Amino acid sequence: MDDQELGFKAGEVIEVMDATNREWWWGRVADGEGWFPANFVRNQHQPLLPPCLPGGPQKPERNGSGMKPFLVMDQRAIKATSQSSPLSSWPIESPVRTGRDSETTLRVNQDEPEDYEALQAGDGGAEGGGAKAQSSRDQMRTNVINEILSTEQDYIKHLRDICEGYIRQCRKRADMFSEEQLHTIFGNIEDIYRCQKAFVKALEQKFNREQPHLSELGACFLEHQANFQIYSEYCNNHPNACVELSRLTKLSKYVYFFEACRLLQKMIDISLDGFLLTPVQKICKYPLQLAELLKYTHPQHRDFKDVEAALYAMKNVAQLINERKRRLENIDKIAQWQSSIEDWEGEDLLVRSSELIYSGELTRVTQPQARSQQRMFFLFDHQLIYCKKDLLRRDVLYYKGRVDMDGLEVVDLEDGKDRDLHMSIKNAFRLYGGTTGESHLLCARKTEQKQRWLKAFAKEREQVRLDQETGFSITELQRKQAMLNASKQQVARKPKAFSRPYYLTRQKHPALTASLPQQQVLVLAEPKRKPSTFWHSISRLAPFRKFCFSNNGEKGLLVIQEDCLTLNECEKP
Repeated sequence: MDDQELGFKAGEVIEVMDATNREWWWGRVADGEGWFPANFVRNQHQPLLPPCLPGGPQKPERNGSGMKPFLVMDQRAIKATSQSSPLSSWPIESPVRTGRDSETTLRVNQDEPEDYEALQAGDGGAEGGGAKAQSSRDQMRTNVINEILSTEQDYIKHLRDICEGYIRQCRKRADMFSEEQLHTIFGNIEDIYRCQKAFVKALEQKFNREQPHLSELGACFLEHQANFQIYSEYCNNHPNACVELSRLTKLSKYVYFFEACRLLQKMIDISLDGFLLTPVQKICKYPLQLAELLKYTHPQHRDFKDVEAALYAMKNVAQLINERKRRLENIDKIAQWQSSIEDWEGEDLLVRSSELIYSGELTRVTQPQARSQQRMFFLFDHQLIYCKKDLLRRDVLYYKGRVDMDGLEVVDLEDGKDRDLHMSIKNAFRLYGGTTGESHLLCARKTEQKQRWLKAFAKEREQVRLDQETGFSITELQRKQAMLNASKQQVARKPKAFSRPYYLTRQKHPALTASLPQQQVLVLAEPKRKPSTFWHSISRLAPFRKFCFSNNGEKGLLVIQEDCLTLNECEKP
């Protein structure tokens, strides 16, 4: 724990000295004073602090009389029920804050707030304790609802400042920013701004001002859950925005321009990349806020089922965004894999596919000779690629073909004799196209491998269906950028020609003019070799038996006499 952080126990009373910051407050307990997270304490009576601008914690100023607290905690807080723990190990709950002028109680959060109310009830009886607990639940639900509305209104102002303060000014300077640059930096944040305005308007219509705990916000999330999917594009583009901003801010004129935009819009002192991070953080907070709202919603409440469904829906949205981000990160790996394959033919893999689902070695049986070929198969969405391993370098693959999986049916075959090929098969399955008549017979080595392949084919069809429902696709710009990055990395590693074995490279022969005489051509073709001393050296070491070398009877025989230490060339008999 940091030296300036305040340690405390559950149920302790904390005297708040400064609450100007949204996230961290300066407080004091018996053991000392320091910073503590605002969302670790719970307000008993007053709903909310007025929203304050986010910023880093600033240490309170001291005067001659010391630090003057603006809020003193109620001393009726219950005794601590858990041991002291570092701040990093405490569960985080939705922040509940109190104002400077309110006389109220703040205490450290515990797992079950109703237990505290029940203990305070004392001898009031079960009915009185139950009423107290219900009142506390309603108050906590009011606090969470107010927090949701307050943060949404702050978020709308934040988006408006970006659109009007930065994007509008950037469009006026066509000499500094192109439309492509603006799209890279800001993504689709203007679309997010329009959707969020409609969402906040729906929340305000559902808000019950007289009895806030009766507000029904769950239906608003369900109605707008499809609009939240546009955050996927923004989150995927955010790393590119950071790179582009980093490149531009190396030039002083862009630094001055962005600072002027911030000052004209009267925005807080945060850099542009900090403002652009807010939508990424916001979409991840919705499941946390809904989980907190569901926690304090009674099962008999009219909004309970909608909040429960909204929590499930927003978790799915966050999961979908994370999955799309992972898929887009994988396209660079797929492009690099394609660039490593020798003799690639046809369109790029990323034109139709975006994920490798399964890979392994199978035996491909071809018709009509029933030839068996060992091939490496790679199953992507929409297509199946098969390659041949190099004879010597097994890590080198050569492209041999592809199978279009759209419209094909996977047929599981029983072990036995195949009627079409008249041969015995084992652990086999067939890819059959009913309309085209295309057929591919593939065999695995083991039954387990066959079952894994069958599951992979089912997963591939499910992936294609989900992509069609969610509208996931790779843009032409993303595909080109991935292929460009892969080609640069391939050149940086090693030229592709050197990765091929020597015996597969074509030999280049010199071109000779027809004007050279035949005798001169033969002289040029004769290799120049140094005279070898091999036979002279070996003849001194060991005797040889008698044997002959013949040269079609033209020149003669080389006869090696037994127990002879020299080689004699004999005339032809």
